[in-house]
Amino acid sequence: MTFPATRLRRLRRTKPLRELVRETELAPSHLVQPLFVTAGESVREPVESMPGVERFSISELVGEVTEVAASGVRAVLLFGIPASKDETGSEAYDDEGVVQMAVRALKEAHPEVVVITDVCLCEYTSHGHCGVVRPAAGHRGVEVDNDLTLELLAKTAISHANAGADAVAPSDMMDGRIGMIRHQLDEEGFSSTPIVAYSAKYASAFYGPFREAADSTPESGDRRGYQMDPANAEEAVREARLDLEEGADVVMVKPALPYLDVVRRVKDATGAPVAAYHVSGEYSMLKAAAANGWIDERAAVMESLTAIRRAGADMVITYYAKDAAGWLREEAISR
Repeated sequence: MTFPATRLRRLRRTKPLRELVRETELAPSHLVQPLFVTAGESVREPVESMPGVERFSISELVGEVTEVAASGVRAVLLFGIPASKDETGSEAYDDEGVVQMAVRALKEAHPEVVVITDVCLCEYTSHGHCGVVRPAAGHRGVEVDNDLTLELLAKTAISHANAGADAVAPSDMMDGRIGMIRHQLDEEGFSSTPIVAYSAKYASAFYGPFREAADSTPESGDRRGYQMDPANAEEAVREARLDLEEGADVVMVKPALPYLDVVRRVKDATGAPVAAYHVSGEYSMLKAAAANGWIDERAAVMESLTAIRRAGADMVITYYAKDAAGWLREEAISR
């Protein structure tokens, strides 16, 4: 027997009943707040293309995470902006690097907050690529040396785990990096440290504001050689399965809203925990439209985050995490 649509409409007319039959839940516990930590003292630098987002020095970061935790968000994702950069991104795996020191400070001040660290070299290399580069064959610019990069990514992950990171999140898209990182973590006694793998990271036009925030725009060329073609969906499923075979604990799709079909495919195909990254460009578009009075920011954000959850994401990484958690709390109080 098919449930008549008229009955569903009757249920929707009454708020308590509407909430009882709601199929998708969005709660602060589903959200992860990305944060940028920079070298220096007492620094709070606004990111021009991301209104409301700032770069924080470590002491300021601790204060910001106090607010994030108070909102009900249980996890943060750290991106580092070092004091200096070089060809091999050496500050990424420096035990006294900005992320490593930030992790130690956060775990001391907020042991209850899950600290996830981005594992990549793009913020730390002078050329802005996600790995060590070498001249490409046929005088075609440069290409990333995949195997050499794997060694440095593993060193980075180990340094983060040593500092106290609760999970590491490789975002580089190098071939074999999950297996290498998992092996090295296990060898160093960090077998219980989860890997949140950027399994389907697309070569997207929606990363521009992030590259300003992290100062990670490639000096030459682009990242299409190691990030995914936006036209491909089955490839995302293959990449997610491969990462799980190599030892990933969570697989991620990035960006989120333009790839909701991919989120669903990956979830259905793997059954694994899936994260989706509501990226900088998605955030900035909502901010710009709201600033011009074209949309209701709060309603549009909550609809967007609910759609990502509905598609199958267990975790949503979003720059709106703290704000969204506050709005959810207000809704709960008003019931």
